[in-house]
Amino acid sequence: MAGTLLRKDQLEASLHNEKKLIEDGKLKEDNPLDLSENFNELCEACRRGDLKLCQEMITAGVNINARDRFDYTPLILASLCGHYEVVQLLLESGALCERDTFQGERCLYNALNARIRNLLLSYDYSKSTDPLQPFAAHITSLLTRDMPQTSDILVTSVGESFHLHKFVLAARSPYFRKKLSAAPETTSWKIPAAISPQAFSVTIRYIYLGEIPSELGGGPGTGFTEDEILEGLDKISKHLEIRSLWDAILESDDRRLSRQRRTEEVENGRSQLEAWFVENVLRHKIIVDTDKSNEIKWARDNAIFADVLLRADDPAASEVEIFADDLGMPSGGTNGGSNTIPIGPLLPTSRSPSKARAVRKSTIFPAHRAMLLRSDFFFAMFSSRFREAQYTEHLQIIPIDCIPEVLEIVLKFLYTEKTDIPIDLAIDVLLAADQLFIERLKAKTAVIISTLGNGTMPQFSNEQIVGAEAPPGEEVINIYDVVRAGWLTRVPRLEEFGARYLASRLESYIDEEDFADLIRESAGRIQRRQETDSIELLDDIRYYLSERFRLRFEESGLEEMLDETTPQDGSPPGPDPAVALVRELKRTEAIEIPEGRENSAHHSATSTLEDDLVDDEFARDAINYQILLGKIDKLLDRLKLDA
Repeated sequence: MAGTLLRKDQLEASLHNEKKLIEDGKLKEDNPLDLSENFNELCEACRRGDLKLCQEMITAGVNINARDRFDYTPLILASLCGHYEVVQLLLESGALCERDTFQGERCLYNALNARIRNLLLSYDYSKSTDPLQPFAAHITSLLTRDMPQTSDILVTSVGESFHLHKFVLAARSPYFRKKLSAAPETTSWKIPAAISPQAFSVTIRYIYLGEIPSELGGGPGTGFTEDEILEGLDKISKHLEIRSLWDAILESDDRRLSRQRRTEEVENGRSQLEAWFVENVLRHKIIVDTDKSNEIKWARDNAIFADVLLRADDPAASEVEIFADDLGMPSGGTNGGSNTIPIGPLLPTSRSPSKARAVRKSTIFPAHRAMLLRSDFFFAMFSSRFREAQYTEHLQIIPIDCIPEVLEIVLKFLYTEKTDIPIDLAIDVLLAADQLFIERLKAKTAVIISTLGNGTMPQFSNEQIVGAEAPPGEEVINIYDVVRAGWLTRVPRLEEFGARYLASRLESYIDEEDFADLIRESAGRIQRRQETDSIELLDDIRYYLSERFRLRFEESGLEEMLDETTPQDGSPPGPDPAVALVRELKRTEAIEIPEGRENSAHHSATSTLEDDLVDDEFARDAINYQILLGKIDKLLDRLKLDA
């Protein structure tokens, strides 16, 4: 073991060579210095625990593994400041944390608490977290996957056969693209005898985003020497116009260069498949009348090598509602309100097509089964004896229960691993991912909902919350749908987010009947519920409500004031600072502001949620906290629930 240790001069030489490679641009630094404004915003968001801004900066392409001028990475800052969810987001997004490196050990050592430290330890420190690894692994697995069968071209060599996919070859190699576009019906090729099967095998594996083997083969019994295999690889890389293959072989002995080269190639491969997806799948989608969608006949020998069609229908619309909308009338179809007796002739109903009679549309997407297999739903379908798995003269059309915009997002993820999801479609995408058993998409969508959906809500004053559609800069979101989607798809992250969101705006929701229905549903989710059982959603709301006002008191310094009156004789303190403050206010009908804090309080009278005037905002917040707790108790009494 001692023989593996480097002498001081060897270590210095290694560091010097590494520095030279970085300066020459051949090797990228794992944690480069970044002084850009966007990176500074990301670092500041990690310090504050601002999930929404972190997600926005990551989506914008900020390097999450860079370091600031103080030598801190975003992951170290989030760990040091104790923001568990931000740490989780960074790790899921590919933040480097190798245990045997300086920055990796700093991150672990500086973790604020055991929960964050355990999260860091749950990740594999021996290699960097590569968010594209599952994507690359799927592409590589197509070479050895027997069932279900998805290959559409057979390439043979001396004693070996390769079952390949035209769309992968065309996307990754300019040579194959030109050759296949000229003859898309080709189903077999034969490799010249001068090219060794070993060299072609390494090339194909590289095209399919696989790693280059440490041993290229060759030697006695193979028919080719290692030099001949290397020569063949050089010729193939030039012929297929993938020079990066030869560069990767030359750098395979250097671990860091090899890892960097592979990361770049996987990203390059993803970009090539994305370009193929946009140019061929999306460009060739067709929109037809829903009732005529089954009449489409798409030949198997097509120029984009599609082997299946997916159909998504537009939402169904009521003909009467469309009539009313077009004419500016209520949807009841009368001259009065929707619940009134008609006082004039009814609108005529036409059976012939017209502008007032909407025709439902469907969108047909050509696709490749090889990529759809990333979904367990499609994998089970195509591996079965169902009709969809059988060979037919024309491509089969498979209906998917979602709108076309959602199906396009799902397909983009399957082909590229990208999740560009508008917040207004996020819940629909979540449900579709759950239906199709695409766990990674479901997890990524949940992150987007709980961050871009305003998961890190600042504490707004009551004037900002009550009666407001949404504070400036926030996303408008139906929180009831989010909570129910979390229950339906079994995503605890969304349940927690929903409780936190509701608690931060409880005064806007507590009196709504929809809120009462949600609490009733939460209680009903407990099987054989007893009267004394708690209601999980309500427990979480109470917790975050307490946190909301506790933070408000900390910011104003009221907790310090309460601490001054805390018993020092060992007797237990009051159950809640806010409760204690309310009791004190009731006793004195005023609150004394310590010297030096006059400027932090508003001396003008302000009103509580029940429109009672109080002297300052601190008293208002304390009373509002009690009002909200009282409303929760009244709601439970009305619903006849004990929690």
